[in-house]
Amino acid sequence: MNKTARRLASIVMVMFLALLVSTTWIQFFAAESLNNDPRNARTLYEQFGTDRGPIVVGGEAVADSVPVDDEWNYQREYAQGRLYAPLTGYYSLVSGTSGIERAENDFLAGSADALWADRLQNLLTGSDPQGSAVELTVNPAAQQAAWDALGDQRGAVVALEPSTGRILAMVSKPTFDPNELATHDTKQANDAYLALSNSDDKPLNNRATSEIYPPGSTFKLVTAAAALESGDYTAESVVDAPETYTPPGTNSAIRNYGGTSCSPSGEQTLADALRISCNTAFAQLGVSLGDEALQEQAEAFGFNESFAVPFGTAASVFPDPPIDPAFVATSAIGQWDVRATPLQIAMVSAGIANDGEVMEPHSVARVRDQNLDVVSETRPSGLGRAVSADTAQQLTEMMIGVVEGGSGTGAQISGVTVAGKTGTAQHGTGSEPPHVWFTGFAPADDPQVAVAVMVEDGGSIGTSEATGGRVAAPIARAVMEAVLNE
Repeated sequence: MNKTARRLASIVMVMFLALLVSTTWIQFFAAESLNNDPRNARTLYEQFGTDRGPIVVGGEAVADSVPVDDEWNYQREYAQGRLYAPLTGYYSLVSGTSGIERAENDFLAGSADALWADRLQNLLTGSDPQGSAVELTVNPAAQQAAWDALGDQRGAVVALEPSTGRILAMVSKPTFDPNELATHDTKQANDAYLALSNSDDKPLNNRATSEIYPPGSTFKLVTAAAALESGDYTAESVVDAPETYTPPGTNSAIRNYGGTSCSPSGEQTLADALRISCNTAFAQLGVSLGDEALQEQAEAFGFNESFAVPFGTAASVFPDPPIDPAFVATSAIGQWDVRATPLQIAMVSAGIANDGEVMEPHSVARVRDQNLDVVSETRPSGLGRAVSADTAQQLTEMMIGVVEGGSGTGAQISGVTVAGKTGTAQHGTGSEPPHVWFTGFAPADDPQVAVAVMVEDGGSIGTSEATGGRVAAPIARAVMEAVLNE
């Protein structure tokens, strides 16, 4: 009997130990994965039953939670949803979260570690949990100007404050209405998400940060920067500018826009080559500088790196050396495998405007708790020096020439000196209308705003005749004017 009792006791002890281990594992080690499991209805009720904090632009909520008479208690509502969708993203029972709604979820839901005092206060007073307000850096006037100026064209606009990296505007079109995804009618929300996901227009993609495009001649700013930083060139250095240029190792000639000649003499200053956007001059210059110098300069501006703004961005690309000289030539004019987001091209202009230092881009200014106390604030942070202050000044003067008497006159603002660069980028098979670009900043002597505009497939012109100067520059002008007029 004693032997049987001992065996039974051992079995009971093992069962208790297994139960203790299982409970401990569930409560401590598996808790996070179980809470995040989309099949966990309790988690859904906790999330959507909370008064989620607002997303605020210019003192007004562009996303907020409103009481509703259903089992969820609150529903997300987006004022001017389509205008701010690339920033706010969506908060949905069916499709989850994106944008600020995802990146700042812990603050918006009131679950961030920094909000422990608020949770304790709610526990002691019996108050319902409440999320924090996330204030964005966006300038409402600039955002509206970018939206209006882009119109029905497909593309993106980004505006930055050069000295801080604050995102002043971010528009992407085609876009979507996050209210259609926030509805608690799950069939309606699912149908809306499927329609958006399957659309050839890709409205859920933020073209400003998640799509990469050939930057075309806007990349000549990087090539010019590499030349000036080498110490072998100045803005007044004379460079070859032939009617055509055939890189080493190829029979394919590079030509200028419209097949024109850049200079009757076949040579011109570096400043003039940038002013009229001479392809042959910059292609030949790129080969002289070499692939490593171009990559190093591109990466100094932020290429080959992704950023959290706070949602993640795609990394712009400059290919790793060694690169065949023929492809170095086309890379130097922003073609071949060079790709960039509009945000990245805005960072290039902003870095030049900020005496050569590139600032980390960000869209969240601060977070306020339920008592309106600031619990988190974004402080400007430098990513590094892309070029010297002297090089930045030379580039600025060269970019002023582009706007005052070159390819970018469409960006001129009365009474304000504007610095800029146009771009026209071939893509696909080369038979499609080009993507067109403009990037620049103003005022050139005291920069307050840097902007990049990218319009797909020639925009409203929609033919090979489309250029960055004709299509993108006026959009940039409207955004810069909105910021300067505030």
